[in-house]
Amino acid sequence: MNRRRAQPDPQKRTALQRRLLRHFRATSRDLPWRRRYTPYRILVAELMLQQTQVDRVVDFYKRWMRRFPSIKALAAAPLTDVLKQWEGLGYYRRARHLHRTAKIIMKEHHGRVPRDLKTLQALPGIGRYTAGAILSIAYNLSLPVLDGNVARVLCRLFAVRGDPSTSATSKKLWALAEALIPDSLARDCNQALM
Repeated sequence: MNRRRAQPDPQKRTALQRRLLRHFRATSRDLPWRRRYTPYRILVAELMLQQTQVDRVVDFYKRWMRRFPSIKALAAAPLTDVLKQWEGLGYYRRARHLHRTAKIIMKEHHGRVPRDLKTLQALPGIGRYTAGAILSIAYNLSLPVLDGNVARVLCRLFAVRGDPSTSATSKKLWALAEALIPDSLARDCNQALM
């Protein structure tokens, strides 16, 4: 049996892309990591945002960037300092991952956040969603994102039935998320979906 991949109708897809982008541009919040889309700033934001609400992250992010303004500064910092800056944000494993990631990036990638999906996913604390978010937002690469919020949006938009956490439904949702990304507008489209 030949199964077709989940794909929205091309005309509906284009109309939906336009609506998403228009909505994002009209209503997007002014967040500190959106002021300059640099790979390091997006890496920090995405790891902080894992399992944490945006409003809670903003002040932590600002303090973090004052203390560790570059990946080099973060990699050079002692772990105790990193954990102290993270204090109150919870899930300290993310801080350890971010610190180890910075060290690896300095040592193996000449201080540059990798632009390759597999290379980025090999770094501590970075899975498929986080890698897609970093690459699409920092580098505007056409990669999908799918977290709980995006899954709920896609389920509603495309009347997807089934539990989004199951393999079959998740696969369908990833395909829909990928199909929605317009050329050269991945950054805005993914943030609109988020």
